[in-house]
Amino acid sequence: MSPKLPPTNVLALDAGINATTEKWFEYPIKVYPHHTDYAGVVWHGTYLTWMEAARVEYLQTIGINFADLVNLGCDLPVVDLSIRYHRALRLGEEAILKARMDEITGVRLNWDYKIQSPDEQQLYVTARVTLVAIDREKGKILRQLPPSVKNILVKLVRS
Repeated sequence: MSPKLPPTNVLALDAGINATTEKWFEYPIKVYPHHTDYAGVVWHGTYLTWMEAARVEYLQTIGINFADLVNLGCDLPVVDLSIRYHRALRLGEEAILKARMDEITGVRLNWDYKIQSPDEQQLYVTARVTLVAIDREKGKILRQLPPSVKNILVKLVRS
C-alpha cells in the first residue's frame, strides 16, 4: 500500500524562491489517429500527455534531465490540475503547445500551458498544473526543495 499524502493546503511555504519564467517554451503538435476518439476529435487525456511531454522536453532543452531530478531523491508528482477546453483539435490538425513555469512557491511548482493554432488565431486549451516535491524514499512531501533541486530549477527560471 502506498503512503497516504496530506492535502496540499497543509504544505508550509518556503519563500526562498518564488519566480516566473518569462518565455513560453513551444512544443509542436500534430494530431494522429491514436490521439483521437472514433469521431476524429482529440481525446481529452491526450492533452495531458502532450503537456507532460512539453514540460520534460523544456527541461531537456536547458540541460535538465528529468531522470536526474528523480535520481536526486526528489519526485515531482502532479497534485493539482485545472484544464479548460476552448475548442476541439481534430485529426490531421497541427498546433503549438506553449509551456512555462509560472512560479515556485515552497515545494510547489506551478506550470501554465496553452495550446493554440500555429497562427495563434485559435485557442484550443489552457491549463495549470501543480507539482509537489516528494521524498522518494519516505514517500512524503518535502518541507522544502533540496538545494540541488532548487539550484536546477533556478537555472530554468533564468533560461
